[in-house]
Amino acid sequence: MKKVIVSLFILGLSLSGWSQSFDEKVTTSSRVRLNVTNVGTFGNAFRGYRDGSGTPSCEYPAGSGIEHLFESGIWVAANPDQVSTAAYDAPNGYATGGRGFEMTVPVGSVLNEKSTLFDSPNYATNAISQQDFIADFTDSNVVVPGTNTPITDHNDPLNIGIHMEAYNWNYAFSDFFVIVSFDIVNYSNRAYDSMYVGLWSNTVVRNVNVTPAGSGGSAFYSQGGNGYSDSLNMAYCWDVAGDVGFTESYIGQKFLGADYKGAFYNPQNTPGFNVHYNTWQFNSGSATLAFPTSENARYQKMTRGLNFEQNWDQIQNDISQPGNRSDLVSAGPFYNYQPGDTISLAFAFIMGEKKEDGNPNSANTLAQREIFYRNADWAQTAYLGEDANGDGILTPDEDLDGDNKIDRYILPTPPDIPKTKVIAEGDSIQLYWSDNSESSVDPISLEEDFEGYRVYLSKLGFDVVGTSDLDFENELFKIAEYDLDDNGIAYDIGLNSVRLEEPYTSEGETYYYKYTINDVQPGWQYAVAVTSFDRGEPENNLESLESSPASNLKRVFTGTPINDDPDSEEPFAYPNPYYSGAAWEGASNFQEESRKMYFANLPAECVIRVFTPAGDLIDEIRHDQDYNGSDIRWFQTFGAENPDENVFSGGIHAWDLLSQNNQIISRGLYLFTVEDLGTGKIHKGKFMVIK
Repeated sequence: MKKVIVSLFILGLSLSGWSQSFDEKVTTSSRVRLNVTNVGTFGNAFRGYRDGSGTPSCEYPAGSGIEHLFESGIWVAANPDQVSTAAYDAPNGYATGGRGFEMTVPVGSVLNEKSTLFDSPNYATNAISQQDFIADFTDSNVVVPGTNTPITDHNDPLNIGIHMEAYNWNYAFSDFFVIVSFDIVNYSNRAYDSMYVGLWSNTVVRNVNVTPAGSGGSAFYSQGGNGYSDSLNMAYCWDVAGDVGFTESYIGQKFLGADYKGAFYNPQNTPGFNVHYNTWQFNSGSATLAFPTSENARYQKMTRGLNFEQNWDQIQNDISQPGNRSDLVSAGPFYNYQPGDTISLAFAFIMGEKKEDGNPNSANTLAQREIFYRNADWAQTAYLGEDANGDGILTPDEDLDGDNKIDRYILPTPPDIPKTKVIAEGDSIQLYWSDNSESSVDPISLEEDFEGYRVYLSKLGFDVVGTSDLDFENELFKIAEYDLDDNGIAYDIGLNSVRLEEPYTSEGETYYYKYTINDVQPGWQYAVAVTSFDRGEPENNLESLESSPASNLKRVFTGTPINDDPDSEEPFAYPNPYYSGAAWEGASNFQEESRKMYFANLPAECVIRVFTPAGDLIDEIRHDQDYNGSDIRWFQTFGAENPDENVFSGGIHAWDLLSQNNQIISRGLYLFTVEDLGTGKIHKGKFMVIK
């Protein structure tokens, strides 16, 4: 027995040591929730849905449940016997020391974070984006550091070191991509004749709110179509036959460019340099789509693209059919890679909504990819930075900061996001915002270029049809716009009609503007946002830029306010009677757990108890002013990604019609009491459930 205890103790130390080395985080600045690790992998193989953490793999839009990526990682190849990979086709994803997971970090390493945002705890003057993830890893080790675990089939490493940075922004024109840059350094004493670098990905587009991740076995992963755009250097995937109607989006992996030995590498302007696309299918009998099981086979994939095959048109048709495929976007060759040399290059993970054109998903028309392709262009613009024309040559008019070198990852920026407070009332929504946007300075023009504000509201019932999350293109509408007057830009409406005579102060923040949305339906969900926009730069062909509505979006549920006199205004339940499936509930894979009715006219702090007519306690619910809906599944599926962004009127509390043991209640009459914790008084009511 003692031997067992000692063995377990040693194992615990080993796992603890490694757990401090493998580190992962999820992007939260953009609307892409991409899992990034410090060993060069992306996505978490849907592990978050297996271990109960709920951590997304590559969710877009944030909070929608629409996943796009099983796992991804960088590949580096020097010759047919030396291909180092950060990730590889594995049924359960990343495994320490597993075959294909060949990048390691020293014990104690972490995934570092920086931000350009002044109010971020990770603010740094040398940050690139609003959320940078930074890591350094290597392929040099054949044994996992801090353990005795050999890395499977990793016997001849290239001895390279890789510095990785991942960038994401929350601007409306950039919140759909994550850029990943790599600086690959030759730490060996060998010169490599030619190098290739690739991004391998196993993309899977499914809505896990509709179909739980992995359910149905291999069929879950076998519904996607794949494609490649030569002009964009981008592989992409979409849902052909899985959760159609609930997964209206694309994911792409795009090569952006490379800098090596003082030259810019891009297939459009570098003779002999190519971007190769390959894809292979699990259990495929096709030689063309064969799984690369050996080092040599992986090298062939890195250096020879299907997009250069004579039957490329037929291949494109074949891979557009539903299947479970991995794909690889690789770039090269980089010649004469000497000890100490560095290859700097970047890829982007790009998301985009499908544009509706009346055709089914399987058609994959150019019109359907319009938004997605436009998003890819924005990622390229972000990468190029000062090198606006992408020729790798810096001209005086491009050198914005006068440092005589190309600065990449420079984006024109809209004004700062307005600081916003939302108050829900009976049948209205009050929006307050500050004037912080008005002193924003554009980093390119170095001018204060604020022009105005826009107010957005979702359509009623956006959460009960189609996907459970908000479609910004089709379900969020501008309902008001105010801009500076007398400057000949926009509408010259002025700001006075929404400016408060006396500023409103709450929780240490001062608000100068107010807008009221009237005639909203109590109990229904509305999404609201206030954005700021600038005047643009017509002389530089730059249109007006607007902050992203997603940046301060709130989900609002109006209803009764806090009840200060329950004796005269008795608490009640609605809808009453409750019929099977209230109109505001929406479709969910967890339908019985996603019921919703409300108790209303509640005091500030109270306890709600539900009973059978015989007096048996069904459920007990605690209500206070901090209520955010997080106690029932409906809000986890349909509400805000961050529960604190759900705004309630104060006197309502939703219930899921489940007992305190999570059992489904039957139809019939139910009684409830509301115990006012301020006065000790108990108020009674009843409701009917009809199924």
